[in-house]
This record gives sequence, structure tokens and C-alpha cells, in this order.
Amino acid sequence: MIPPHPVRLGRIPWINTFPVYGAIDRGLVRVNAEIVSGTASELNDLLAAGELDVSVVSAVEYARNAAAYHLLPDLAISCDGPVRSVKLFSRRPVTELDEATVLLTASSRTSVLLLELLCRHRWKVTPRFATVRAEAVDLTSLGEFPHDAVLVIGDAALLLAASGRYAVEADLGLEWKEWTGLPFVFAVWAARRQTDANVAQAIHQSLLESRAWGLEHLDELAEAAAKATGLAPVVCRHYFDDLDYRLSYRHLAGLTDFFRRLAQDGLVPDGSLSFISAA
Repeated sequence: MIPPHPVRLGRIPWINTFPVYGAIDRGLVRVNAEIVSGTASELNDLLAAGELDVSVVSAVEYARNAAAYHLLPDLAISCDGPVRSVKLFSRRPVTELDEATVLLTASSRTSVLLLELLCRHRWKVTPRFATVRAEAVDLTSLGEFPHDAVLVIGDAALLLAASGRYAVEADLGLEWKEWTGLPFVFAVWAARRQTDANVAQAIHQSLLESRAWGLEHLDELAEAAAKATGLAPVVCRHYFDDLDYRLSYRHLAGLTDFFRRLAQDGLVPDGSLSFISAA
């Protein structure tokens, strides 16, 4: 079934998507879709509700609703070590957070579930969790909530790290790598199964072309990211260098292992990965 036009494509408005959408933003690559911005959690809900046809979504959103989606091949936001922008900021060592109050960002379900796995199986602690807004504009108000640690993601995590307000910073990408030896996939691009295959394939091709341009122009994108966030260009460039936008066999192994661990804890249903067909 062909979705109503215009086709709607979701994007996260953080700098981690600059290498994928940069050429589209500059009119260098055309995508036949209306672009809708939102946090990962917001995009998850919009895609599930049929308000988007194709979108970047949290990896765990795909795991929970795999029967409704096809993955776009070779396209993700991932890391193979530090991710820099998904961190638990803590006033004490993470292994001492048993029964501590830990605030959770409301912006990403994948990061929250990854933290829960790390607490339960790696650090062997059982904190008390509470959900708060933790976007960049909310950072100054975090002190209003008594807490021992806070999970922050995206641009807000980069800004909070630069402030040096917390004694301990646990990078969840690095923690996963040290725990499993595998890359971690935070976000994927998915199309609703009702979306016309030709439409999804055309959007996928535009995204791949835009990513190819972006990876060749990371210095330019780092300058733009610095202007958008107030961070130093070198910080933004190092951040881009640590991110990976592919979905290779190793990334799929990491994604599958994450889904397996979540399923064992009853947090997502068992399921297999499903991709759109090649154009």
C-alpha cells in the first residue's frame, strides 16, 4: 500500500545525524520525503503510529515491533568502543550504585535498557530509577532532582561531559564493548511494512548517498556541529570519528546479542531481523 503523500522521513535533531543528513540538508542529495524531527523516543512513537513512513529509531523499538518494520540495510548509528554521547554521569563508582537514585533520560529507550542490563549483569547493582527530561536545555535543572547518577544522551551528554560536573562518567558504548567484545548499535533506520517498497528503497538510496558525502566532509560537519552546540570543533570531530554509520556483520552480531540479552530478561520478544529488498 502506497502511503499518503508526502512521504514522511524521521530524523533526530542532534549532531550525531549530521553525517547522514548533511548532504540532504544542503540540497546536494534529493530525498523525496518530508523530514520530521524528534527525539528517538518521539520518532519511535510516530513510526509505530503510522505518522512516519521511514525513520531512524532506537534499536530497541525495532526489537519490540519487528513484525511491523523492515530494516534499511547498512545504515545505523553505532560504535565499537566509546560513543561519547551516551553516558551515565555519577557521583560515585558505578559498582556502588546499589539502591542509589539514578535518573534516566526520557529521550532513548535503547540507552535505558542498555543501562539496565549493565547494572543487573555487569555491575551487579539495583538502583532506584526515575525518568526525567535530559535534553540540552534541561541540564541546569537536573540539580533540582536529588540523585546519585543520571543517564544523558546525545548533544546534552557531550555538553554535560564538557562541564565536568560529575566525578564519574561511564560511557555505555565502551562498557558494552568491554563486556561483550562487540560493537553496539544505538539506532537503526526502519520502514513500516506497509510503506511501498520502491518508496522505501528510494529513501534508503538517498540516505546512503548523503552519508557518503558526509563521511567525506567530516571537518565541515564538525564546524557546523560546533556552531549548533557551542562545543569546540575538535570535540565534534572526535565524536564523529568514534561513531559508525554502517550496519555490517559485526554490528549485526552486536545488535543480535543485545536483543538476545533483552529477550532473556523478558524485556523484548524474540524475533529475527528483516530487511527491505535491494533496489
